[in-house]
Amino acid sequence: MIKSIYEKKVPFSRATIALRGYHVGMDNKDKELLKKCVVIAHEAMEKGNHPFGALLADKDGKVLLTQGNEFTLGGSAYHAETILVMKAARLYDPDFLSTCTLYTNFEPCCMCTGAVYWSNIGRICFGMTEAELLRCTGDNEENPTFDLSSREVVSHGQKKIVIDGPTDDEELKALILKDHMDFWKNRG
Repeated sequence: MIKSIYEKKVPFSRATIALRGYHVGMDNKDKELLKKCVVIAHEAMEKGNHPFGALLADKDGKVLLTQGNEFTLGGSAYHAETILVMKAARLYDPDFLSTCTLYTNFEPCCMCTGAVYWSNIGRICFGMTEAELLRCTGDNEENPTFDLSSREVVSHGQKKIVIDGPTDDEELKALILKDHMDFWKNRG
């Protein structure tokens, strides 16, 4: 059961509150960081890759790492989130990563969620769901989307990972979808 931060006063940062099992939800800083993921995704697309972008931020929202999709380097397995998590795991210890958030324009797939789990990143914040992505990609063989939410993946593990998303901000959703709508139509 998700507890609310309103049940009692807790003298910690939003990230610490979330990591202790209290649901916080997205705030304006989260939405700004998701907008940065849209820019990262667009830059990846301009390089011939799929329009996905991710970033890692510390508990105060400082961006530590950014990563776009790298389909042209390794095909469908080169997701922005997994590449970013592998870099983060080399650079930071698990205790520090437990206080960090992975931001991404679309919900991480089961592979990327697994990477987050194993690296010990404490929170995932995403703009739109895997199901919403499937409506964009259809049956495109370059992105055979799983019908498996990140929450479902995490629910089978032993670690507590806070997951916030999708956004309810319609402007942000439109930004996320902008590159995807035409991209996948033109990839068939």
